[in-house]
Amino acid sequence: MNSALETPQVVGRMSAHLARTPDRRYCACAPSIGIARSSSRTLPRPEDRIEHAHFLISDDEVTPKVSLPAGGHTTVIQRVLERRSEKRARTEEGTTATMAVMVRVLPPPKALLVFHNAQYMSEFQRHVAPGVLDYEALADEREALRRFEGEFRSIIVTDSLQFVRRLRSRREARTPFVVYVSALDEPEGREAGFAAGADECVGSGAGKREFAARIGVAKHVADLELILRITLEENRKLSTTDDLTRVASRRFFGKHFPREVERAARYGRPLSLILCDIDHFKTINDTSGHAGGDDVLRHFGARLQKLLRRKMDWVARIGGEEFAIVLPEIGYQGACEVARKICAFVGHAPFDAQGEMLKVTASFGLCGFEIVPADDPQTPNRMLRAADAALYRSKDNGRNRVTATQGVPEEIAARSAINPSK
Repeated sequence: MNSALETPQVVGRMSAHLARTPDRRYCACAPSIGIARSSSRTLPRPEDRIEHAHFLISDDEVTPKVSLPAGGHTTVIQRVLERRSEKRARTEEGTTATMAVMVRVLPPPKALLVFHNAQYMSEFQRHVAPGVLDYEALADEREALRRFEGEFRSIIVTDSLQFVRRLRSRREARTPFVVYVSALDEPEGREAGFAAGADECVGSGAGKREFAARIGVAKHVADLELILRITLEENRKLSTTDDLTRVASRRFFGKHFPREVERAARYGRPLSLILCDIDHFKTINDTSGHAGGDDVLRHFGARLQKLLRRKMDWVARIGGEEFAIVLPEIGYQGACEVARKICAFVGHAPFDAQGEMLKVTASFGLCGFEIVPADDPQTPNRMLRAADAALYRSKDNGRNRVTATQGVPEEIAARSAINPSK
């Protein structure tokens, strides 16, 4: 045998390793290695093993063929693992660079300095470099608490254990990072601060470097918390809001429209769905360009919301120029009236598309229930199909109009089976 790799135990271990990997092509190929070993008693030549290994590697991990020594399987597997670790490193580097930019552009965190001892206050202000914190200094605890309630401060620096306890007794969604300055520069003083709820403690006799280091930790934590909040909020907006029109996204519609149906069915309430599509939008794009088309989409989304009830009705962009309007607590008749008003409002005034005023109209399809039937999980899909079929009938009948459908789920299913092209 040429190497220790040519043992049944090693081949078995390789097959098990490949079978555990998430890529289906690894799993599919793993058994073939074991079969080849048991049937021929010899492993393929090194050059054959290289070709086979390249077949096993997923598309984004394939590298130019290289000359491998005997035992090339181990080398290739090692290269796969190295490539994966390199990808993680590149991802981490990109994340680190992004966070560095975000930290750099953040304003200094807002802080409250609450000191009874004027000397401690003076020492703190002397030790902390300008621009590190955007702070307000107070001696009165009640006034400090009132200011904190009026505007959140991410860092609190105080020499009062009572103030620390009062802060920690509050039931708030956000809590500040509290630095306690102890009169006793001993473990007992810092222990008392931690017991009261402080995040960091420093003795009053600490030098400038220690003071700066403790405040630096507080600033770092406050900055990271703000970055996390900003990132989560941006992700929430990206997943729920259409970036161009600022109405709800298709993903939001897919999750929340079935919930609206379920709620209406649970309580036996009315619910209506309107689908609308901008007429001749391709012509708008062709004549005004994509920038003009984007202007029309933005204005269209805004106009749809003008006549709706705030915090009740909602609009989602579910296609290129197709929108959905969800009307909770409004049945068929009420939804027909809303749709007619929106249809007239859309075409009433021209749209500004890159400085060119364009007359724009839209077609509407509606499905409404006075009482949403219970115990039918297909109702959301049937309502969507029925409204879509009604929309296409509006298109077929000349556009710039409303077509409505009302009925129980069976009737909706029958109507939605109509071929819109006929």
